[in-house]
Amino acid sequence: MTTAYFSHPDCRAHEMGRGHPECPERLDAIEDHLLATGLDVALTRFDVPLVRREDLALAHATGYVAELSEFMQQASMRGEYRSVDPDTAVGPATWQAAMRAAGAAVAATDAVIDGRAENAFCAVRPPGHHATRSRAMGFCFFNNVAIAARHALDVRGLQRVAIVDFDVHHGNGTEDIIANDERVLMVSFFQDQLYPFSGGVPLGTNMINLPVPAYTRGGEIRELIEANWMPRLEAFKPQMLFISAGFDAHREDDLGQLGLVEADYEWITRRLVDVAERHAQRRIVSCLEGGYALGALARSVAAHLRVLASV
Repeated sequence: MTTAYFSHPDCRAHEMGRGHPECPERLDAIEDHLLATGLDVALTRFDVPLVRREDLALAHATGYVAELSEFMQQASMRGEYRSVDPDTAVGPATWQAAMRAAGAAVAATDAVIDGRAENAFCAVRPPGHHATRSRAMGFCFFNNVAIAARHALDVRGLQRVAIVDFDVHHGNGTEDIIANDERVLMVSFFQDQLYPFSGGVPLGTNMINLPVPAYTRGGEIRELIEANWMPRLEAFKPQMLFISAGFDAHREDDLGQLGLVEADYEWITRRLVDVAERHAQRRIVSCLEGGYALGALARSVAAHLRVLASV
């Protein structure tokens, strides 16, 4: 199995200030662990282009893209930092990083659909699943996974895709973009009563939301996935799977209070690969979302990749 790996130095250059949890060192931790374990040799590295404006428009309002573009590019030209919300800031390198992150998701989609890889992982930042159709928030500017899913549908002609989100935080931005688009099935679990304090009532009939209380452990999550995600995924028969791969539900991650470990991410990935093998010609594109305890992040990404790459 060929697993494509998409990353770019521009994604490391994006910073939101000293001490911010969504930091460049996240990508360093992943890369270092891949090299130390030898897992990097099982991956095929692909170039990461800048996303096209027309692909951004598949998931975001045209006015929002124009305003954010101007806002970011002014920060870049002036070498300054500008706040979007209390925990989200634009720095001099943010525009280029955001364009690379979304570009990686789209390029990975094309590579998998074209058969140049069976699946793909995008080690990119900024993340995307909190970015709504017309608002940046929660460390996110463009919704990488939603853009890629819409690209698969509207540009590449697929009829059904699934989005799976296992970040500790509810993917409110993705839900806002794809609610009631019956071509997309979105399944997720997330910690209840945690930022962004949404998801208890789904916005559309095309999503399975599983809010779970703090301190829920991996075994309980597995049971919920088996009982709730799997029947809907099997019935939907997606032609491609997209994963918002947040690893902040790990028990070592302080941004949430769930109790997953590497073995749980391995199990979740294996179940998704099972679905992809039956219905989607093994086609999966996974994009990094959260994960802020660097050691746990690196180990969890490796567990995820080992299943994707069958090593």
